[in-house]
Amino acid sequence: MLHIRTPLILHPGLSTPARRIWLKLENLQPSGSFKLRGMGLLCSQAKAQGKRKVVCPSGGNAGFATAMAAAALGLQACIVVPHTTPETTRARISKTGAEVIVHGKVWDEANQRAKELSQDSDTQYVPAFDHPVLWEGHSTLIDEVLEDCPQVDAIVTSVGGGGLLSGILTGLMRHNRKDCRIIACETLGAASFAAAMEAGHPVRLPRIDTVATSLGAAQVAAWPVQHIREFPYECVVLGDDEAIMGVVRYASDLRQLVEPACGVSLAVAYLDHPAIAQAHDVVIVVCGGVSISAQLVAGWARSLPR
Repeated sequence: MLHIRTPLILHPGLSTPARRIWLKLENLQPSGSFKLRGMGLLCSQAKAQGKRKVVCPSGGNAGFATAMAAAALGLQACIVVPHTTPETTRARISKTGAEVIVHGKVWDEANQRAKELSQDSDTQYVPAFDHPVLWEGHSTLIDEVLEDCPQVDAIVTSVGGGGLLSGILTGLMRHNRKDCRIIACETLGAASFAAAMEAGHPVRLPRIDTVATSLGAAQVAAWPVQHIREFPYECVVLGDDEAIMGVVRYASDLRQLVEPACGVSLAVAYLDHPAIAQAHDVVIVVCGGVSISAQLVAGWARSLPR
């Protein structure tokens, strides 16, 4: 097991006797995000199958987690990132010993290149979000949540490609907790899951336009679109300003840095959003993110209304 068991803590300022806001601190994973759970499992299986190399297309978090898992397992790693991935994130991935290839303007183009590089029999393609082994790995966070807070009645999660959401649904199904409400959060410029739910199937967004670049999958996985309907759920789409507010408020409250892709979920609590109005024990998955810095957060803090 390459990931760690992360804490579940009460938000110090938002919890009340009537409604407790819990934070599942996936940002404390060695890779900085929940991604290590699924990538670690898939890379471990690849190693057991005799693979020698893994190739992952990523905007940052999946690639860094895959690179860390590969280094721990003695596998070669090639991470294909689009030009939108910050140079600091590319450097962080490179420091693990992985090869970093920059290809395409968006993740979808990097994904196509990664598939082309995964044709050898000794190479494992590691998708960023759409694979049942990834979902099984991510689902372990639900095992931990239910052990620490069995009375949880709402889970707030960010949705990019749908990997984390699929893991949450997989874990809740395993524990027969289809009564738990799911609040699926996105930003306006990357709301591919909300679009899929409205259409009844995954649809491709014409473009991605959001500061929350880790949510920038133009089309979500099909599995969570189908299976979230087995739960009470709500899609919440907020603006970039609200996602940034979530990042800044969280940094001030918890002294921790997370990406806007995570901030959009935190904003649900800070806004006292109607989606959680009837819940008593709300768990927010603090999914984390490596493409963040103190300088970015400080700049955003200065730009927010006083």
